[in-house]
Amino acid sequence: QVQLVESGGGLVQPGGSLRLSCAASGSIFSINDMGWYRQAPGKQRELVAAITRGGNTNYADSVKGRFTISRDNAKNIVDLQMNSLKPEDTAVYYCNAQVVTRAWQSWLLYWGQGTQVTVSS
Repeated sequence: QVQLVESGGGLVQPGGSLRLSCAASGSIFSINDMGWYRQAPGKQRELVAAITRGGNTNYADSVKGRFTISRDNAKNIVDLQMNSLKPEDTAVYYCNAQVVTRAWQSWLLYWGQGTQVTVSS
């Protein structure tokens, strides 16, 4: 079994910052890509940022220059630093990870339970 647990969400004023963290644990051999998605009420889940094991990153246009994704491969952690937050960033944020549980097996995609981020004055 593999678990992903997010932390760091909350309420912040426009222009403020938050840092989300996601820790993977359990039967992990290795992790390929990791990422952050978000889902606002009435909208589809969308990619926010992703990072490969080697550190290559990809961002949604709406967060480029404001958000930074990073990871610690030794600790199986992926973080999302969010600066200059806007009300439209309000959503439930989910992390995911492509987890290999045994050598020579293909990866499976796991999701965290989500953490609420609310940007409001």
